[in-house]
Amino acid sequence: MKVLLSLAALLAALACALPQAARAATCHPPSYPGSGYFTSLTVHGTSCATGKKLALAYRRCRIRHGGVKGRCPGGVMGYACKERRNSIPTEIDAEVTCTRGARKILHDYQQNT
Repeated sequence: MKVLLSLAALLAALACALPQAARAATCHPPSYPGSGYFTSLTVHGTSCATGKKLALAYRRCRIRHGGVKGRCPGGVMGYACKERRNSIPTEIDAEVTCTRGARKILHDYQQNT
């Protein structure tokens, strides 16, 4: 029992010692500039502010490469991004995962077409 308590105390101390940017965080998504919305934003190893900037930059990249149905080839802000979509004639629902080394930003969006 003492070993379990010691292990739990050690893990709690390590979690507190990590810088905030190294931990995963669920962030409030930015406002969507257009017909749609961001539904979620999660960051690992970076800040919510960076996650918000990346989500907006990714949207701008998509619009530049094909309008509301466009895709972003190559990623943004030094992050490599992958997108999974579910589409119907009136909307796109997508999950986007962007990575840069150990940093990861995940965001979901719904875009009306």
